Amino acid sequence: MNKVLIIGSQGYLGSRLTDYLQSLGYKCTGADVGYFQYGVLYQPKNVSFISKPAEQISSADIKGHDVVIMLAGISNDPFGNLDPRLVYDPTREYAIKIARLCKDLGVRYIFPSSCSVYGYSENELNEDALPNPLTGYSLNKVQIEQDLAELSDANFSPIALRLATVFGSSPRMRFDIVINMLCGMATSQKKVMLNSNGEAWRPHVSIEDVCEAFRCCIDWEYSGGKLLVLNVGRNDNNLRIIDVAKVIQERVDGCKLNFLDQGSSAKENQLVKDSKIQDGVDKRNYRVNFDRIHNELPGFESLWSVPLGVEKLLSDLNFWMLDEVKFKQRDFYRLQQMSFLYETDQIHLIN
Repeated sequence: MNKVLIIGSQGYLGSRLTDYLQSLGYKCTGADVGYFQYGVLYQPKNVSFISKPAEQISSADIKGHDVVIMLAGISNDPFGNLDPRLVYDPTREYAIKIARLCKDLGVRYIFPSSCSVYGYSENELNEDALPNPLTGYSLNKVQIEQDLAELSDANFSPIALRLATVFGSSPRMRFDIVINMLCGMATSQKKVMLNSNGEAWRPHVSIEDVCEAFRCCIDWEYSGGKLLVLNVGRNDNNLRIIDVAKVIQERVDGCKLNFLDQGSSAKENQLVKDSKIQDGVDKRNYRVNFDRIHNELPGFESLWSVPLGVEKLLSDLNFWMLDEVKFKQRDFYRLQQMSFLYETDQIHLIN
């Protein structure tokens, strides 16, 4: 049985991944600092737990595990008007520190990168395309990938999974990513509101397919002697944001499609607006090819199309009786929660 340490286990992906792996018989240990522990949509299953920030993870914490999945990190724009380097450099440092510990201990290391590293392109891009990061977050992912590539050798073969924009249900939900936000709006308010003209292309992937990709990587025991980079998603889930919005609108009776500032309140603007979108245009525009992961990762198949995943998510949100108050809870929005923790001196990632 593979023993897996999930660092960042109380986040959106970590909570669902832990439940997913444990349900299949894997022995999981979670580690987290707890910034998002109270943003609970439904109760996650119990897991053996290490309560400490990622930068304090030690060899003793890692020893005895077969695989480390390094989910901990900052996943939004810099908050508090801080220099992005102050936000992201510590993430890079502890990600590589933990990778070195894994190398010393003979423990495999899986890192969740992002398809956002592609930034902007008119073409469909595969893993051989040069990254073009447009944000501090995506630059951070590129830098960690570069560090892992340098650390790799015959005795250490890490994997970087470049995730498409994830959507779907998790015990600790995120409503600040596009499909989750639009489904949350549709369920709780009978409307979907876009913060751009919706013309930008983006790849999307169900959280269920992401969890399965991690599981397949755990079982594979890859030993290629270099960093393996795989895009995670499926080709038909490359969609324009406006088309995703229409998929959701069509599945909710009485749902209206609006754009930011068309009768929206200031509070709604704070949840929906994005500093990377100017004058209704999202500069991040890219389509991604996902052939490699289906050809090279043993046992992996991406099962969830956007329409199928949207139907499941809407059903889940109705089952949990999501209302407008719950939907707007601060804990479900990374930038708002991190800003709150920073402003109330509860955050420890910034030095």
